[in-house]
Amino acid sequence: MSNFYNQTRAASSLMRRLKRSLINPTAVTRPRCFTTAEGHRPTLVHKRSLDILHDPWFNKGTAFSMTERDRLDLRGLLPPNVMSSEQQIERFMVDLKRLEVQARDGPSDPNALAKWRILNRLHDRNETMYYKVLIANIEEYAPIVYTPTVGLVCQNYSGLFRRPRGMYFSAEDRGEMMSMVYNWPADQVDMIVVTDGSRILGLGDLGVQGIGIAIGKLDLYVAAAGINPQRVLPVMIDVGTNNEKLLKNPLYLGLQQHRLDGNEYIAVIDEFMEAVFTRWPNVIVQFEDFQSKWAFKLLQRYRNTHRMFNDDVQGTAGVAIAGLLGAVRAQGRPMIDFPKQKIVVAGAGSAGIGVVNAARKTMARMLGNTEHAFDIAKSQFWVVDANGLITDERENIDPDALPFARNTNEAGRQGLREGSSLAEVVRQVRPDVLLGLSGVGGLFSKEVLEALKGSTSAKPAIFAMSNPTKNAECTPEEAFSIVGDNIIFASGSPFRDVDLGNGQIGHSNQGNNMYLFPGIGLGTLLSGSRIISDGMLQAAAERLAAYMTEDEVLKGMIFPPISKIRYITKEVAAAVVKEAVEEDLAEGYRDIDARELQKICQNEEEVLEYVENSMWSPEYPTLVYKRD
Repeated sequence: MSNFYNQTRAASSLMRRLKRSLINPTAVTRPRCFTTAEGHRPTLVHKRSLDILHDPWFNKGTAFSMTERDRLDLRGLLPPNVMSSEQQIERFMVDLKRLEVQARDGPSDPNALAKWRILNRLHDRNETMYYKVLIANIEEYAPIVYTPTVGLVCQNYSGLFRRPRGMYFSAEDRGEMMSMVYNWPADQVDMIVVTDGSRILGLGDLGVQGIGIAIGKLDLYVAAAGINPQRVLPVMIDVGTNNEKLLKNPLYLGLQQHRLDGNEYIAVIDEFMEAVFTRWPNVIVQFEDFQSKWAFKLLQRYRNTHRMFNDDVQGTAGVAIAGLLGAVRAQGRPMIDFPKQKIVVAGAGSAGIGVVNAARKTMARMLGNTEHAFDIAKSQFWVVDANGLITDERENIDPDALPFARNTNEAGRQGLREGSSLAEVVRQVRPDVLLGLSGVGGLFSKEVLEALKGSTSAKPAIFAMSNPTKNAECTPEEAFSIVGDNIIFASGSPFRDVDLGNGQIGHSNQGNNMYLFPGIGLGTLLSGSRIISDGMLQAAAERLAAYMTEDEVLKGMIFPPISKIRYITKEVAAAVVKEAVEEDLAEGYRDIDARELQKICQNEEEVLEYVENSMWSPEYPTLVYKRD
């Protein structure tokens, strides 16, 4: 990894970071000891008896020791046999396998949703055991608590709702939000994921039911980044819905009115931001699944004054950049060739334009980071939306897409015009990369994939990044069978690898945002950075790109397995912390001040140790009762 890490830094003209990350192997460094704030120490509780058993934050079920049972008035309220957490998990897993089918509400209820129901019941009873199960089986259950199953959960959330989780701020609460935030019981909140439900995955406006995506994201912040689950808060801002089906549904749980717009809408978001940052000044807010018309505007409105980011715009872009850099490596080309890549992008929404902007910045950095470099980089992208190729002839063009509109005369020389179809663009451009962020399942049709066979690259890359699974632009089977074995494939949702015969495997890489957003959040938290800068996001993407070995990428493996997510997150968070220190944004965290953090960041091993020791692990604490 280190060789490629050096190469990445050199290629992107970021040698200053590289120099700080190199460790002199002959130097004798005295190990620094850190006392983790998430270590094992007694927890004071102000409840006993059944109140403890009904509180998922503190409930241990049959794992309460006899001493604790006496101390907390639990003797006789539980079966007498004290079980270890490992025994509890074994019992749960046996029940889960048995109940998967029984939990289904008839043939229309997919097995994945049945698994979600069972896991959610555990979450409602015992948070520690829930996260222990999730972390131990992250590869199997990440697709259940997050994409793609979370999309199905959101669609059915009004029927699935059993226990309140998170907070709901609505248009009816205007003027009351500052007092409402004090209804949340936690005095400290480190991470908020907020959505307005207007664009949940690729499923459209789901209104208040979009709270499911915020809950799922925070489950991964806990499992992957070790954010303490008692310090996370999922939030739904309900400003109405334009989904007519929900407006007419008498069982819908949200406001049954059309969405607020314009200044009224912004006033609600402003009030929410002021409220949460007043009570929790150091909180990090991740915006999630806001429709394109607001995603960029809200990001620009708050990003320079608040600790916030938009995962759809910035997280998706970071994962895509890591994948694009990996694709260059997989093609057997040097990293400095990235600015030469011809990239056709299908989708001009917040995710698509966010990726193009980030890729352009990365290319420009490699070319010297001048104004001329930015102009050259812009020419490497062909953006296609629902109306075809975007050129400067397009009427009412989205301002965010305008910088990437192709010159009409230049397009004409390529045999293209305003509105040329995706297949036409691929056929004429012969791109190195076909990048899908359209939300349109099957968009990469046989005609489009056949056209990609004419790519000037010996190993073209196909990124079908839209979520959930049904919205993927194509499947890996379609890509390998039509374009050929010698391609690189990545998707947003998980797919199985493809058996190409003769012992050859077509790797289906999952370019999921979960590789980055937990590390971005954790790194920002531990650095105490005032904002989340472009440099911090770039450092996160580069560290992810550097994670795979040279042998792995040459086999077409450009993203690591989900099973390594905690290790990946630790590396990404360390890179974010170091960049925050480099940019003089870091103010420190808890008892580690900015000066101490600078010392830690001079040693790669120490910053990784600092991150690891700050990650929460799901272990039962000793509970001690204290009268309120």
